[in-house]
Amino acid sequence: MNKILIVDDELNMRLVLTAMLKKEGYEIASAADGNEALSILKSGPIDVVITDLKMPNVDGMELLNHMNDKHPAIPVIIITAHGTVATAVEALKKGALDYITKPFDLDELKNVISKAMKTRTLKENELFLPSEDIERAGIIGTSKSIKDIFEAIKRVAPTTTTILITGETGTGKELVADAIHYNSPRKKNPLIKINCAAIAKTLMESELFGYEKGAYTGAAVTKPGKFELAHKGTLFLDEVSEIPRDMQVKLLRVLQEQEFERVGGLRTIKVDVRIIAATNQNLLQQVQAGNFREDLYYRLNVFPIEVPPLRSRKEDILPLTDYFLEKFNKKLAVSVNIEQEVKEMFLRHDWPGNIRELENLIERMILLAQNDTVTMRELPEEFKAAVNKIAAAPLETSKKPFKNYMRDHVENVEKQMILKTLEEADGNVTKAAKQLGLSRKGLQLKMIKYNLRKEVK
Repeated sequence: MNKILIVDDELNMRLVLTAMLKKEGYEIASAADGNEALSILKSGPIDVVITDLKMPNVDGMELLNHMNDKHPAIPVIIITAHGTVATAVEALKKGALDYITKPFDLDELKNVISKAMKTRTLKENELFLPSEDIERAGIIGTSKSIKDIFEAIKRVAPTTTTILITGETGTGKELVADAIHYNSPRKKNPLIKINCAAIAKTLMESELFGYEKGAYTGAAVTKPGKFELAHKGTLFLDEVSEIPRDMQVKLLRVLQEQEFERVGGLRTIKVDVRIIAATNQNLLQQVQAGNFREDLYYRLNVFPIEVPPLRSRKEDILPLTDYFLEKFNKKLAVSVNIEQEVKEMFLRHDWPGNIRELENLIERMILLAQNDTVTMRELPEEFKAAVNKIAAAPLETSKKPFKNYMRDHVENVEKQMILKTLEEADGNVTKAAKQLGLSRKGLQLKMIKYNLRKEVK
């Protein structure tokens, strides 16, 4: 049963919401202020938080800040009697999923909660943005393909060009969108994200463009849409291929004209919004199949960025492993290492689930570790079977002779060891050479071979 935490200093509001949502099958916890909510969050899992803004002690905004820091996977819905565009922008900028105004309609609340539950499922295993690494937006890697992405970000971030990010699920497309926004002149303005796959088709128009009071049954107040909230900032349309075809023409108009009308409204609203879209689908194939408008595809695909799967940038596996190891050591308050044999298995795996699969596996193995080192014992049997299946595959599928395959594998491991040792030695080549058991000249030659000289300042 999904559990919702209701935070409101008004007892009647807590009782009404509790009664309403229990009838919908949710388990409910409630708190009178942010302090009490923080205690409840520590005591057990919560799927969604619904909080008032104006409360004594710790208010809704302070609670939201804490959630972003300590519980970033839990969606937060703001309920407020002070529902203005400015309030909504501030809450959404701080990470709120959505907001509703008092008095609210039950159907509207149910729809927002349903969206939150879907978003929780989609997002709970995502990579989250470390505040100390804002310019890279948490993107980890030294491979050529990742360096090419960094160059593309530097080139396109200062512009208003529309961007289409493609790549398999779990490759980090949202992190690329984050990096573009936070390296742009718009970085102090809202970055509004909407997962098109998590929204019912019938609600897509009101989500994007908002609605006027009385536009339909239950529309008790005027509510701005995501385009309006993203004014002067960036709107990230994730899983854009899921937008219904009848909505695509309306989206095309906004991209072309930067104007729209709310549902049920007559006034044309002009906005200044930078669009970043993302998809794990081949949109051109969707166009050919008649599922996606060709004119919208070309309007979105002005500046394409493809995020490669992890199997095609295996030199990034060990840096990512170290990153997640540090992340979960902090999160779980432990100090665990991973033995070299396990890392070698990582390098041999194809990672069909990409970075998300690697992240989840490392967290699982740390939790299962019987001492301070993750060993082969903690590797799931299905993972070992998948690696062995790759190793047993006919050589012709690799399109390389076995000798060349092994040479490339060994060189990749050697390159990562050298890079890691140089980082630990703060770029001191003499010190790194000594740790590796090489002469200074020998290390310099290998650095030239692997194009690592520019990594050392």
